[in-house]
Amino acid sequence: MARIEADFEDLTARARIRDAALRHFGEHGFERATIRGIAETAGVSSGLVRHHFGSKQALREACDEFLVKEVRRLNDEARAVPVSVEVNPVAAALAALGPYRRYLARALAEGWAEPLFDEMVRMSEEWLEEVDRDRPDPPFAGRGARAAVGTAMALAVPLLHRHLSRSLGVDLFSPEGAHQLAVILLDIHSHPMLTPEAAASMREALEKLRPTSP
Repeated sequence: MARIEADFEDLTARARIRDAALRHFGEHGFERATIRGIAETAGVSSGLVRHHFGSKQALREACDEFLVKEVRRLNDEARAVPVSVEVNPVAAALAALGPYRRYLARALAEGWAEPLFDEMVRMSEEWLEEVDRDRPDPPFAGRGARAAVGTAMALAVPLLHRHLSRSLGVDLFSPEGAHQLAVILLDIHSHPMLTPEAAASMREALEKLRPTSP
């Protein structure tokens, strides 16, 4: 019994360290965050942080791994529930990952968290595969490319949330703001700005302007 209790405490300490790291990396950035500061917030020693994770880099990678699993779990839950309107899964995942928004924003702005971005792109590809089955016209771009750009557009929300909140007059990370964002996204995704005919005409014009190799 003593061994089981020790293992439970060990796992709990690891989770506390990870959560403290998510907070510190989000507030201070990777370079300015310190093992000592993370340890103090987690209520453990610096030595225990190094025992569990080895280095600050490995700790950041563990944070990314945790969020990848969370995003995948949320996506799987969303796919298991029938819906009448397709919604960008990345935006839905971001709403549920509110406690980690500072980490997400800092990671994206500073160019790390590659596994998290890549997982979101894979999720978007899965949703696009279903949408493409009912699409009457062939896509202009490959599914992977569309998923990557769509993911980047959705991830702009946590990066620009202060500007968006100011423009809309409500904090996007509040329940009211999350609801308003969902309504806006529904309208954008259900009412495209271009008809297929207009898009085809614009694509033809773009092809005429395509740079030629020397």
